[in-house]
Amino acid sequence: MYDYLSEEQLDSIIDRALDEDTGHGDITSQTLVPPDLSGKASILVKEEGILAGVDVAMRVFQMVDPSLKIDILIKDGTAIKSGNIVTTITGRVTSILKAERVALNFLQRLSGIASLTARYVAETSGLTAGIYDTRKTTPGLRPLEKYAVYMGGGHNHRLHLGDAILVKDNHIAALRAMGMNLKDIVDKARKNAPGVTVEVEVNSTKEALDALKAGADIIMLDNMSTSEMRQVVNLVSGQAKLEASGGVMLATVHQVAMTGVDMISIGALTHSYRALDISLELEPQTLKF
Repeated sequence: MYDYLSEEQLDSIIDRALDEDTGHGDITSQTLVPPDLSGKASILVKEEGILAGVDVAMRVFQMVDPSLKIDILIKDGTAIKSGNIVTTITGRVTSILKAERVALNFLQRLSGIASLTARYVAETSGLTAGIYDTRKTTPGLRPLEKYAVYMGGGHNHRLHLGDAILVKDNHIAALRAMGMNLKDIVDKARKNAPGVTVEVEVNSTKEALDALKAGADIIMLDNMSTSEMRQVVNLVSGQAKLEASGGVMLATVHQVAMTGVDMISIGALTHSYRALDISLELEPQTLKF
């Protein structure tokens, strides 16, 4: 987790989420639940998937009430099924209820991303192509969402704009208006950012060969058909890495991987996932004053 963000950054993200949900208090619990009532709650899985975000969720409880006792029973990256208990939380019931929704929001969504990623990875099992995420993430939550992709067996593309050079169609249009060709563009990138990976987006076989001649490290095949991808793979013949991108779905990812590309980037991993069904259940027999 902390390869993706520091403890301070994580706490800042959680702080904002808690302020959004509890900044004006928890009037229901404050009005109805005795402050000295204590008990135990379990976080319960209700469907199959891959767990991600348990440490984030537990940090929410700790930030709400450091006196809560937390036992993590299942770790991130583990395949889970209905009926599994992920963690137990013991302590003041008002604190547990105050943290519940924010903790589950993180856990359900990150587990949803990890679970969807794992389905794409399974579709490409035995093939060389890796499944990669994109920068199409929820604003402010990118490190957490990319961590969830990794927990699902996927790979991270650029974490941010400073991570690598990716020359896309709009960059090319702007620079060609200044009289530069693709080789000029790649040469300028290497001169101004030595040692940084240079990737070029292309839309046709000809553009892919132009990018190869220009010296690109990675060539992104944007919205190409599988027959075009296969042709480019044969022509490039390992001289540069090839990334398939654009409109790849679960139903098509296996065919894309079969073309021989090295990477398949999928925005849907972080923008079109479904949150996993996970709930928090108080255990009535544990409640006491």
